[in-house]
Amino acid sequence: MSTARETLTERLAPKPAGWMDIATDLRHFALITYAIPEARLRPHVHERFEIETFEIDGMELALLSVVPFEDAGFHFIKAPLFRFHFCQTNYRIYVKDKITGERVVWFLGTTLGSWTVNLCRSLWGIPWHRAHYRQLHDWNATTDRYDTFRYEVQSKWAPATIGLRDTGEDIPIAPGFECRDEMMLCLTQPLQGFYHRLNGKLGGYSVGHDLLQLRRAEPVELHFGLLERLGLQSAAEMQVPHSAWICPKTRFHIFMPPLRFE
Repeated sequence: MSTARETLTERLAPKPAGWMDIATDLRHFALITYAIPEARLRPHVHERFEIETFEIDGMELALLSVVPFEDAGFHFIKAPLFRFHFCQTNYRIYVKDKITGERVVWFLGTTLGSWTVNLCRSLWGIPWHRAHYRQLHDWNATTDRYDTFRYEVQSKWAPATIGLRDTGEDIPIAPGFECRDEMMLCLTQPLQGFYHRLNGKLGGYSVGHDLLQLRRAEPVELHFGLLERLGLQSAAEMQVPHSAWICPKTRFHIFMPPLRFE
């Protein structure tokens, strides 16, 4: 059986690009994770996937992350002149694929601050939802960290307020994990994601990226309308995440087209 380090190394290895693949720089990236009882999440996840649990504060809890970022230069690799810039927020649950045994993520859905959301919904049935973003990111070159890190998201599906304080500190090993490699493998390197397409059937896609250069953040103000509406987190619970991390910039490779399983 592969160790966490071996699996992480394998997932970090570059893979050849296909003719439809997409590349993008992600800026002002945050990974805000909540520890939640599995029973709250089970109704929202396809039966093919086992919700992974972790021992946290003496309880077996599942993990869900909210991941906001700015896509800067989103483009098809074979058409680099046509580039798009927009903000995006992913809502994902950490699961295991019962068929492959792999750690993957289950997407509740995504908000996107661009008209291209309608194109993706029409072509592939991806559960992306239109949103309007206001972002306030003040980078201090002297201290090498953010003075302000904030997103405000207007959306019928998933309104959100995301305010974090950049500590400038390296991330610690988060509760529920025995080592850094295991933590990074689970929370930052699940390269396959699955979701219910808009027609209710199973879909998925995969990505590739380097190891994220993360630093620890502290909550200033956090509110996610989707989590409250689905009964996954109360307004008070949202202020106390399992972990909150920031990465100023990284690059992602998205393998296209998305997959259809049913």
